[in-house]
Amino acid sequence: MNPILFLLPALIACLILTGIHTYLGIHVITRGVLFVDIALAQIAALGMTVAFLFGFEHNSQASYFFALGFTFVGAVFFAYFKDDKLPQEALIGVSFAVSSALGILISDRLPHGAEHIKYILSGDILWVSGHQIVKTAVIYGILGILHFFIRKKLLLVSQDPDKARREGMKIWLWDLVFYLSFGLVITSSVQMGGVLVVFSFLIVPACCAMLFHEGLRSRVLFGWGVGGLVSILGIAASYFYDLPTGPMIVAAFGMALLVCFATKRALSLRRT
Repeated sequence: MNPILFLLPALIACLILTGIHTYLGIHVITRGVLFVDIALAQIAALGMTVAFLFGFEHNSQASYFFALGFTFVGAVFFAYFKDDKLPQEALIGVSFAVSSALGILISDRLPHGAEHIKYILSGDILWVSGHQIVKTAVIYGILGILHFFIRKKLLLVSQDPDKARREGMKIWLWDLVFYLSFGLVITSSVQMGGVLVVFSFLIVPACCAMLFHEGLRSRVLFGWGVGGLVSILGIAASYFYDLPTGPMIVAAFGMALLVCFATKRALSLRRT
């Protein structure tokens, strides 16, 4: 089989993930809640684990709605339960740890628990189906349109919540909109790529973009370029060296971030 045709669905899936994750990643980094992605992803994974416990396959509709339900509960929790005396990262960290532990405890009672945990972590994006790609593209497209129209207010809440509050905006409501839409994205992503791949797509392109650019548009465009290039290189390397695709993509993202840091440092030294 032609390797390009074989790898094309995985590449399309990665490009779809890059499209919306870069934008959301900029919001996550700006808000200072870097691990909300991996926490929500792990909560979604817990929902998939519960579905698997009841006999539903990983890529089934039932598994998707289990994961979505769990993720929405987590999104409401992160949006509503806040306290000035307690950093939100603490709640996010505890949520990640507890959902991970529950997933392990449930998987321990499953016939193929070890394989399930491996799937949850690194996914199986090389074998993503056309149905998954279309469904995810439609969901992300609708969310992308929604975020386009509310981008200014949402960005204000992320960058300067005090100013947004002075302008009469209900912060908790906008946080809820962000986390619910974020949770919907995460649920679809985890089914395709797994927790580690999803986290990499969200954080690394955004980090690379924020090293070199200030405006939202330029950051998104730069992040798309990084995500697209890394996807191509990671998938190609996994194919030619016969390595697991998900972990290879994560490793490629790590190398990309190192290259961006080195480039930024070199440019800074040249200016001085």
